[in-house]
Amino acid sequence: MTVRRIVANIACVRPEDAKTFYGDILGLEVVMDHGWIRTFASDAQARVQVSFASEGGSGTPVPDLSIEVDDLDDVLDRLSTAGLPVEYGPAVEPWGVRRFFVRDPFGQLVNILVHV
Repeated sequence: MTVRRIVANIACVRPEDAKTFYGDILGLEVVMDHGWIRTFASDAQARVQVSFASEGGSGTPVPDLSIEVDDLDDVLDRLSTAGLPVEYGPAVEPWGVRRFFVRDPFGQLVNILVHV
């Protein structure tokens, strides 16, 4: 048996509010939209992972989602243009990532990172 995919499901009242953050800022595409659920995806291949943590590292809270990108500065620029505040970072961490935390439209703490 092989786990093929893990999907993060975020409860919200208005799934359409995800478009600016997950679509415009992070560049994900809508691959399913039934009104009550809107799924964003990328063609990039990722390993199946699930993490369990007592803290977010460097004394930060545990983020709800971690999203690895290829250009952290581009995402930071898009957030700035959208007027969204960064809650932590950007910081280069001792375990080899550069990252920052931001809240999505639903209040989820999102860890955006790139390996350095």
